[in-house]
Amino acid sequence: MPRLLSGLALCGVAVAMLVRSDLGLGPWDVLHQGLAVVTGISIGVASILVGFLVLVLWFPLRERPGVGTITNIVTIGLVIDATLAVTTAPSATWVRWVLLALSTPLFSVGVALYIGAGVGSGPRDGLMTGLNRLGVPIAVARTGIELTALWLGWALGGTVGVGTVYFALASGPMMQFALPRLRAPWYPPGAHPRVLGGTPR
Repeated sequence: MPRLLSGLALCGVAVAMLVRSDLGLGPWDVLHQGLAVVTGISIGVASILVGFLVLVLWFPLRERPGVGTITNIVTIGLVIDATLAVTTAPSATWVRWVLLALSTPLFSVGVALYIGAGVGSGPRDGLMTGLNRLGVPIAVARTGIELTALWLGWALGGTVGVGTVYFALASGPMMQFALPRLRAPWYPPGAHPRVLGGTPR
């Protein structure tokens, strides 16, 4: 649970860092922001609602939700809103660029920690790992998913910027690097072998 919750907290903080940088949101958060603009809800609440909807897409990929799946949906959204509630956008441009630069590596480490805990991936990452089980490389799967969410968010009025491009293109390779290195020692052998370096069966 500490590994799971710390990973999810890092993801939520990383998203809030992107928001505060004001240089463009990650693709999923462009979608969340678009929904927030249309409905008046917060980005965190939009993230939670989208997370539950994405679970429907798991069925054809034969992904199984776990305790980490539901915890992911709720925790990341709450951490995003909590972090935004206690922070303000920095006035210095260089600070905004630092927030942008650190956000994607931080997010990738968070994803690797909670997936590596072996208690169920998040709804969005379940799509990534499900496609990976079908033979799609993590970098390709993640980038494709991010670009789809980006298009939907942009259509709803979400903000796109340099941070969006950075996150969409860099998150997949960073996760591919981090996932096999940060898995827990107790992670089930053979689980998602292409992701976590287990032995295929």
